[in-house]
Parts: sequence; structure tokens; C-alpha cells
Amino acid sequence: MAYELIKSTPVYQGKLMKVQEDIIKMPDGKEAVRETVFWKNACAILPVDEEGNILFVRQYRHAFGEMILEIPAGKIEEGEEPLNCALRELAEETGFVAGKMTFLCESYTAVAYSAQRVFLFEAQELMRGEQNLDEDEFITLEKYQPEEAVKMIAEGKIKDAKTITAILMYQNRHK
Repeated sequence: MAYELIKSTPVYQGKLMKVQEDIIKMPDGKEAVRETVFWKNACAILPVDEEGNILFVRQYRHAFGEMILEIPAGKIEEGEEPLNCALRELAEETGFVAGKMTFLCESYTAVAYSAQRVFLFEAQELMRGEQNLDEDEFITLEKYQPEEAVKMIAEGKIKDAKTITAILMYQNRHK
């Protein structure tokens, strides 16, 4: 199927994201409007300690007005490789350094309207370092066994898509 970009117009440029409106020609020849949100690509890390616990962060997420339980994550900086971002974000948000980092998968956050990619990693051989939060980050750490985490997904206590994906990828890898 062939889709052709006819026109692209910037709609909004903010500090963290931009929105673009595109007119595309669809396979049947008709035109359609598509709006795309561009947000920096990110990494998310599923840290597993020596007892097999998954380390989570709980932080306020304004879009939902809730304290959300999720795995550590953050934006990839200009020119930064995903692995380096994952190592940096793990240390900044949790204070742990990974002796071993394994790539789990790449995911698209919201394929209908967002061009963001999230690279998921599993961190092992954790060593205590120093937490270095951004001035607008207030994070608490929590630990759960993988089976507890899967149950929390089913109970609606874990709702974040990147976290759910990482937990299920981890569970699949360690059957």
C-alpha cells in the first residue's frame, strides 16, 4: 500500500515536544489529515537485584494526576546511544549502577499519533551508587518479585505501558 506525504505543517513547538499536521494521500487516492506528536526517544530499565526483585520508581505523572509505579526511564539526549542513556537514567533515578545490561526490545509508545520509540533494557548485577534526581523529580523506590509485578498488572496497580512490556519481556526470557 502506498501512502504519500502531500504537505507537512508545524502546529506547536514546546519545550519537550512538537506537533505536526500532515496531509497524506491514501492508497485509494483520497487525502487525510494526520497529527503527529514528536517527543524525544527514551530508554526504560527493568532493574533486577540479587534476590530477583524488580526495582520500581513511584512518581507523580501530571497527565493522570496520579503517583505512578513504573520502571526507571528517561529521554535520550542528542547524540547519546540508548545503552548509555539506560545506564545514566538508572543511576540518576535509583542510585544503582548496572554491572550487566541486556537489551529487551524496542517499542512504540502510541502508534496512532506519536513518533516516540522506547528502548527497553534489563539491568542486573546492581551496585549501590548515588541517586541524582532532576530538580523537578520526586521519586520513591519500591521492590517487588516478578510474580507480584505480574499480579499488580492484572489488578490495575501497574498501568504504565513501558513497565508492563518490560515485565512481560522479562517473564518470557526467564521462564
